[in-house]
Amino acid sequence: MLGWADALVQGQVCSINSRFAKVHILYVGSTPLKSAFRGTIRKEDIRATERDKVEVYKSFRPGDIVLAKVISLGDVQSNYLLSTAENELGVVVAHGEAGARLVPISWCEMQCPRTHTKEFRKVARVQPQFLQT
Repeated sequence: MLGWADALVQGQVCSINSRFAKVHILYVGSTPLKSAFRGTIRKEDIRATERDKVEVYKSFRPGDIVLAKVISLGDVQSNYLLSTAENELGVVVAHGEAGARLVPISWCEMQCPRTHTKEFRKVARVQPQFLQT
């Protein structure tokens, strides 16, 4: 995967804190990875506008599947730095507390079809050719 700057990747959020989200990278483009790669989405790389107002917990939750772009090789601990700062990038699959798959209702919210509870997310405007299921 080295040298894949600007590549689109799909991964699962494994943990979040106030500064970044940690991601297990599962696909590069449409190619599944045979071994695990880790990525980090920093708070400032979540969206392109109002970066100072971004809150990681309102953008991602552990278990979410995200579409992101590789922006650089990070340090030894973070491996790849990722960005979701484009409309087409962000959360593509999420599950609510009731276990149901959430439905996107705006660029920043998803809703549970079972309980109608709304949850904040940085929602991707998905282009089908980039999504692996």
